[in-house]
Amino acid sequence: MPNNLLAGKRGVIFGALDDKSIAWKVAERCVEEGARITLTNAPVALRFGQINELGERLNAEIIPADATLVEDMEKLFQQSMDVLGGKIDFVLHSIGMSLNVRKGREYTDLNYEWMQKSFDISSISFHKMMQTLWKLDAMNDWGSILALTYIASQRVFPDYSEMAESKALLESFARSFGYHYGISKKVRVNTISQSPTMTTAGSGVKGFDEFFGYADKMSPLGNASADACANYCVVMFSDFTRSVTMQNLYHDGGFSSMGMSPAVLGL
Repeated sequence: MPNNLLAGKRGVIFGALDDKSIAWKVAERCVEEGARITLTNAPVALRFGQINELGERLNAEIIPADATLVEDMEKLFQQSMDVLGGKIDFVLHSIGMSLNVRKGREYTDLNYEWMQKSFDISSISFHKMMQTLWKLDAMNDWGSILALTYIASQRVFPDYSEMAESKALLESFARSFGYHYGISKKVRVNTISQSPTMTTAGSGVKGFDEFFGYADKMSPLGNASADACANYCVVMFSDFTRSVTMQNLYHDGGFSSMGMSPAVLGL
């Protein structure tokens, strides 16, 4: 049931592709909680996804933008402020892609040009996003910026390949920029480390179905769903979390604290 946690707030949601996307769920919940939003994704993603349907339903303008291009970020946030009628209160970065993973390159035989592109899309885009917001003075005081990450940034998951390093860099940007944004504008910057989730992107990782089941057994509460992640994001965008910043917040049913579970061993 909506509680109007985001009443009067304005937000920008990156990465909604289809109804399996976490960003899609976040967009729905933000509007349910009273926010007005714009939606954005790369032009190529807009052609293959279903974001137009979401935009129409949520009365949210869709602004194509390549998150690796600063000029696209500038247009996105300027246009968002024009459409929404003021500065922005919250932003979700839900972007990630590895060319090496997509093309089946092993971690010990990576194409470095593809790796650099993966870093640019998956993590450097987060810094570009925040730096653009900073230079445009586009964020309201006490705003909230979130990015989605994964525990492979801290632990070894072999099939996650270079995305592990991408997520580690993403989390570092949140801490470093979070300091500057905190002392300047009281804007908070955090990452949410989500359970493996049945999204279009996630299910494309080698062995995903098997690992999803393993993580579900290892986690005392089971895997956190995309809907539950959307609820968590709403709380992080709300005024109830104004003192939380520069944190990597695990939303994984307890998986990150586990060493061994009898359920996995069949005991």
